[in-house]
Amino acid sequence: IRRCEDAGADIIRVSCPTAEATEHFDRITKAANVPIVADIHFHYKRALEAADKGAACLRINPGNIGSPDRVRDVIQAARDNGCSMRIGVNAGSLEKELLEKYGEPCPDAMVESALNHARILQDNDFHEFKISVKASDPFLTVAAYQQLAEAIDCPLHLGVTEAGPLRTGTIKSSIGLGSMLWAGIGDTIRVSLAADPVEEIKVGFDIL
Repeated sequence: IRRCEDAGADIIRVSCPTAEATEHFDRITKAANVPIVADIHFHYKRALEAADKGAACLRINPGNIGSPDRVRDVIQAARDNGCSMRIGVNAGSLEKELLEKYGEPCPDAMVESALNHARILQDNDFHEFKISVKASDPFLTVAAYQQLAEAIDCPLHLGVTEAGPLRTGTIKSSIGLGSMLWAGIGDTIRVSLAADPVEEIKVGFDIL
């Protein structure tokens, strides 16, 4: 985190897949000089724990978190702790009913997922959120963001998910991010820094 801060990162995302990962999460949030986003993979309780331990933002993947009741629990934890949230829709983990409806991951399915979950936040009077709609295919990613930008007025977080190792990831991210920035889409950017996917680091930048 210190190295990323020194390089100019404005936001750092830290993975919180297990209870062990969130057990000492507060030691990270207290020591960091930039906001720390807790990346919640599957279990909604990790979001509750991270919120209590100083996360500035909770990134959830609605397709993985589960029922609306669980999402509402996360909303309450965010509200109680002054966290923002990011709805992180990924082409690879769309809800089963959307895959059945559209037959495959596509911009329409990704945007419908994002809007459905944005509606849950809004219906619960929670408006401190941003949205991402990422795919490993940069062209699918760009198409989804273009459609989403026309459908909702809220901050958008840009990135190409699972872009791959350094060379492949740099090319795919450059194509996707460059296209969206050129079109004036986006408020924050996620960049993956990795020579080895196992050692991937996620850093974020505000778009000025």
